[in-house]
Amino acid sequence: MNKLQLRSIGLAIAVGLGSVAMIGCTTTPPGSEASGPSERAAMEKNVDATLSRLYTTVPGSREMLQRAAGVLVFPSVVGGSFVVGAEYGRGALREGGRTTGYYSTTAGSIGFQAGGQSKAVIYVFNTREALEKFKNSKGWTAGVDATVAVGKIGANGSVDTETMKQAVSSFILTNVGLEAGAAVGAAKITQISL
Repeated sequence: MNKLQLRSIGLAIAVGLGSVAMIGCTTTPPGSEASGPSERAAMEKNVDATLSRLYTTVPGSREMLQRAAGVLVFPSVVGGSFVVGAEYGRGALREGGRTTGYYSTTAGSIGFQAGGQSKAVIYVFNTREALEKFKNSKGWTAGVDATVAVGKIGANGSVDTETMKQAVSSFILTNVGLEAGAAVGAAKITQISL
């Protein structure tokens, strides 16, 4: 075998292993997949479950969200990569505890990377102005259309007061809990119909 054939085989094995790794990575409960008329109901159930996880994992987050103008919850943002990466997820915007729209998020990256992962991403719109700017956009990009502060935990173990003062803040939950210090990057968010 020549070097080109070995590289091709190695690449095929790496892609296959990355695909298998992605199958085992999920933050969405089993059986929550849906299609047709039950899609919205499944989304609502997944958003509720994600918010419950946030409240359990991040003390003070329930109070923060009660004061917020709105919260955008993506229960499962699935990403995969082999040098070039991509992420995709769907979620719901809630205002006053009621869903007012559905959205998709996409992001891409280039660099040394391999594998797959799933995470829940929560955007908290702490001000009415930030929420209205988001809702009036025809495609909103985190970090471009608005600065998105990383949700932080203070010394007392609760949501940091600086996090609550930001116009938009975010939390990322993985299978093991809060991903501390993780930024959302340049995720493109677009309204969709379910």
